[in-house]
Amino acid sequence: MIRAAMISYWHVHAEDYTRQVLDNPGTELAAVWDEIPERGREKANKYGVPFIDSLDELLSRSDIDAVVVDAPTNLHRDIMVRAARAGKHIFTEKVVAPTLSEANAVLEAVRQAGVKLAVSLPRVYDGYTRTILRVIEEGTLGRLTLARVRLSHNGATAGWLPEHFYSKEQCGGGALIDLGCHPVYLIRLFLGLPDEVSARFGYVTGKEVEDNAVAIMTYADGAIGIAEAGFVNSHSPFSIELHGTDGTLLFGFPEEKLLVRSSRLGDSWREIPLEDRLPFAFDQWVKHVEEGTEAAENVELAFDLTKLMEAANLSASDGSAVRLANLRD
Repeated sequence: MIRAAMISYWHVHAEDYTRQVLDNPGTELAAVWDEIPERGREKANKYGVPFIDSLDELLSRSDIDAVVVDAPTNLHRDIMVRAARAGKHIFTEKVVAPTLSEANAVLEAVRQAGVKLAVSLPRVYDGYTRTILRVIEEGTLGRLTLARVRLSHNGATAGWLPEHFYSKEQCGGGALIDLGCHPVYLIRLFLGLPDEVSARFGYVTGKEVEDNAVAIMTYADGAIGIAEAGFVNSHSPFSIELHGTDGTLLFGFPEEKLLVRSSRLGDSWREIPLEDRLPFAFDQWVKHVEEGTEAAENVELAFDLTKLMEAANLSASDGSAVRLANLRD
């Protein structure tokens, strides 16, 4: 049995990960730490586990095997490096860290300690993603020339996102680094890692961070990826477009149906049945811990996501395209 501690309830999905700890037969909730002690004590009481005031004390305990990190993004590097050095396996919310250099510090600590790391990238494992990857691999669309993925909600205009999600210091950004992570890692999955990134941010509600964003990824072969995210849209469906030399794929316009039109399939629109989703990243992480294996694809994708987010933030701040090769390791 893997005894896991929850590290912070800062993130809006921390309760979801607590439920995954409780529901997985291979894990049990052992303790809680939070940078805001009152919040941590409330959650510890709710779940009937100890609240530990000191992170160092929690990480030193032999009855804790792993941590689930939902702390502010700007604390990720420090917390996860300390956790790895203490021999604790780590599951964390995206992004790994705000910058590539910080993420690499985490990865180095994980490798030296030999602990298992995985990152929540939920849409990678959804059935529509698995189906899209199969369509790409079968060559139905020909050579891909453009991918567009959009994810948006009304958290800022309707007022239901917590205020700390608008803290540039804690989050490292706004709509793009939060919701935009999903479109960005999906484009990375479909098209690969681009050469450079250009981003533009909008501030519809006047927050410290952007609430409306687009990132454009360009590739040496001429392909383009477009990631869109926002906190200011009430009825914007999650949607995916893929275009290639031989066909087009659409998902979420507005229904969750996957439609393909290809010269290789008779040149008419067809609905493609969706495959079953794969296990969530948390459940895969538990198996990696139990079996001593590595979440190699998950970790690679997560670190590429950090690269792309840092490049997008730099681009938005100075108005120019940022080459990934120029990021500091």
